[in-house]
Amino acid sequence: MHELILHHYPTSPFAEKARLLLGFKQLSWRSVTIPPIMPKPDLTALTGGYRKTPVLQVGADIYCDTALIARRLEAEKATPTLFPEGQEFNVACFAQWADSVVFLHAVSLVFQPESIAARFGKLPPEFLKAFVADRSTLFNGGLATRLPAEQAKHQWPTLIARLQQQLEREQGDFLFGEPSLADIALAHPLWFLRGTPVTAPLVDEYPAVAAWLARVLGFGHGSLSEMSGEEALAIAREATPVALPSETLVDPNGFKPGQQVAISAIDYGVDAVEGELLFSGSEELILRREDPRAGTVHVHFPRLGFRIQAR
Repeated sequence: MHELILHHYPTSPFAEKARLLLGFKQLSWRSVTIPPIMPKPDLTALTGGYRKTPVLQVGADIYCDTALIARRLEAEKATPTLFPEGQEFNVACFAQWADSVVFLHAVSLVFQPESIAARFGKLPPEFLKAFVADRSTLFNGGLATRLPAEQAKHQWPTLIARLQQQLEREQGDFLFGEPSLADIALAHPLWFLRGTPVTAPLVDEYPAVAAWLARVLGFGHGSLSEMSGEEALAIAREATPVALPSETLVDPNGFKPGQQVAISAIDYGVDAVEGELLFSGSEELILRREDPRAGTVHVHFPRLGFRIQAR
């Protein structure tokens, strides 16, 4: 059985989501630190061009997007569950909303000039310039749009007041009563906001929210040890991808296994990954691709939030 390898960097909010998922599951994993900006040569050798953070590697199987990473970790260890019985739909849909709507508000608020100055003030000016240039192209070609800071500020009191009210009335200590993916998906944008004194009050001034967030962050990150990108590539080269899922689904757009296709996110970071379509299921798409450094890998994507096109 192969180790879980997370390709991430410390300040990424979605990486924090993945780390909390691993902590919630009380799993051991290997940590590969990747650059926060392009180029990311070791990562893209595994993914074929997908650049978002984080990516989960299990041998020669590469999992893109935290929505799918959560399902892979659920398969790795069933308890405690991220999808409480009877709440699966609610939890998954709430998590999708938090990962998009709440996250985009948090990004807009964090990247206000005064917040950037506090967050990046001690870093070299060259890095800040490169970081801003990298992020300025991230939304090109995608359906997601940058939320103006003025609008994010305007709407934030509504979002956070609703959360405060829900937590005050909830019978348990978490959203939907017991802990789930919903908590972790909502926690990581708030963790991001708490990264600077400029935006931290947007969370900390709401006592029930701050107490709930402390409980979620208390899941920790599991047990991790460092690994280099080269070591991770060597593991992929030497491994054999796992057997494909047994689910049978007639693809609604007629795509069939064996086709050459390109898969890409539709919101932002829309770099396409090309390869042979191996599997098309209700939750997951799998491509086979060859790379000189990574060997034969299967790259896994969620169906929701991604597009597939013939090549």
